[in-house]
Order: sequence, then C-alpha cells, then structure tokens
Amino acid sequence: MTNSDILKTIRYVFNFKDPEMVALFKAGGLDLKREDVANFLKNEDEPFYQAIIDKDFAAFLNGFIIDKRGKKDGETPTPEKTLTNNIIFKKLRIALSLNEDDVLEILSSVGMHISPHELSAFFRKPTQSQYRPCKDQILRNFLNGLKKRYRRED
Repeated sequence: MTNSDILKTIRYVFNFKDPEMVALFKAGGLDLKREDVANFLKNEDEPFYQAIIDKDFAAFLNGFIIDKRGKKDGETPTPEKTLTNNIIFKKLRIALSLNEDDVLEILSSVGMHISPHELSAFFRKPTQSQYRPCKDQILRNFLNGLKKRYRRED
C-alpha cells in the first residue's frame, strides 16, 4: 500500500475535510497549504498528483495522534524519515487508543484472524527475534476494519 492510499483511507474513515487535514499536518509539525494536501489525495493519473513521502506522512500520523489523544508536554515528536507498515499500524493503534483485543476484533470483523502472539510481533522492535514485518494484507484488512468500526455516514 502506498502512503497516499492510507492517507485517503484515513480521510474517508474519519470524514476529515480539507481544513481538518491541513490542521492534522500542522499539528504534526508540517505547515502545508490546502492545495498541497489536495494533491496528496488525488489519484496517480490526475494532474498535479503528488505522492506523499514518508517524512510528511509521519508528520500527518503524529498530528492524528495529537488530535485523538491530546498533545503531550514537550516538543512535537519528530517525524520518522522512513515508514514501514509496522510503524503506520502502531501509530494508528496509538491514535485510536486500541488495545490488543480491539485490534483483534477489528481484524476479525473483516475475516482476518490472527493470534495475539502474531499481533504483538508487529509492535516489537525490529532487533528483537520475535519481530515480524507487517505485510500489506494485514494493514489493508486493519484499515477496512476501521471503516466498519468508525465510518459514520452523513
């Protein structure tokens, strides 16, 4: 999955409007204009499409965490230069205050059944022997589960 795909999904799930998206980037330490955000959200074949780089997407995710959980004392977290599915999954879990059972329930709601041990392996440090990389399929199913759980139709 691309950062742009994940960004579009988060926008859809939580029904964020353009000003809210700009505010989330700003909360994460990246000051963008509405046009910049709109270009991130375009399809690849549209004019002015711009792929969102890892550092900018990490700033958005940090802003999402701040929006959902509140700002911690001290500085705004520094966005990671490189993102993996594991980091994205972890940041979404933190932002939404999801515990292990919540995540397993979200995945089960879309037919993805994994054990608690498999889940915890995604959130370990890469240097630990039990660490497992999160594949696109897991992250995609998690995002689809978030749609089922959080998407509110207006």
